[in-house]
Amino acid sequence: MKTALPMSLLALAFSVGGAAARELRPEEINTASIASIGTEKPAPGDPDPAIVRLQVLLDRAGSSPGVIDGLSGENVDKAVAGFEAMNHLHVDGRPDRDVASRLEGNAPIVESYVVSAEDAAGLVDKIPDDYGEKAKMQSLGYTSVAEKLSERFHMGIDLVHALNPASQFAPGDTVWVVNPGPPREGKVKRIEADRKTGQVLAYAADGSLLAAYPATIGSEDNPAPSGKHKVKGVARMPVYRYDPKRNFKQGKNDKVLTIPKGPNGPVGTVWIDLTEPTYGIHGTPEPKLIDKVGSHGCVRLTNWDAEELAAMVKPGVVVDFVNRSPAMPK
Repeated sequence: MKTALPMSLLALAFSVGGAAARELRPEEINTASIASIGTEKPAPGDPDPAIVRLQVLLDRAGSSPGVIDGLSGENVDKAVAGFEAMNHLHVDGRPDRDVASRLEGNAPIVESYVVSAEDAAGLVDKIPDDYGEKAKMQSLGYTSVAEKLSERFHMGIDLVHALNPASQFAPGDTVWVVNPGPPREGKVKRIEADRKTGQVLAYAADGSLLAAYPATIGSEDNPAPSGKHKVKGVARMPVYRYDPKRNFKQGKNDKVLTIPKGPNGPVGTVWIDLTEPTYGIHGTPEPKLIDKVGSHGCVRLTNWDAEELAAMVKPGVVVDFVNRSPAMPK
């Protein structure tokens, strides 16, 4: 179980970074082979073209790796395991030949995109850490065009810059992005939130695994609820009501605050309300921290995964909090 970091340590984690990732050419990803994963070792922090390819293909197949960043890790392994479970393969989280053959296709992974005027609209200068300062803002939008595009195409911001090292991301500029494909569609009958593996699994009425997502599910200090609950409703672009007496204490804020909507708000772009009071499944302003840093008891997904799941649920869908996922190896 991951532990929620104090805001001071979280800010420090963002301020300390390594060297910028090397420039990455689109053809490196478009011609990469999943079979080469593990045979070549990029410099620490540099994206592996083959892993970028794997992440995009998994995303298209409905087993989300979270942020597409070209870096190996638990979220990639879980996505592979989810894909194996969907396709009734041996579940071990390894992208072997059978997995690769089922994933691969002819569609390019990286494509060009022309930045629009709309992409540059609605930006904000910065997002403060303090909730009291957040509450004074009109919206909690994106801070740059690059950040907006990174979320639209499910990419890590470092990968966006690695593919476009010289771009100013101004309207009219042509940039390179990955194509994660359209959102998964279907009707979710049941959801499992696996606290042990850090994964949300969405099942169809026939019991088949419809979608899988990496997730942050509570923390040691603020555990998620137990047992079965139900979806109560869905709110898109929700405002956030901060109540230190009911939820948690943030900084020195001891009064109820209404924090405006936006992708960089505390619950991101969507809130799936549960029948358990104050708990929900929601997005996040920091997608790269999914299943890395704990939540305040709720289930946190990337904004795009939360939006995809929200479109497939209705009130009454059962959400079962468990400690082992059938999509993961035992």
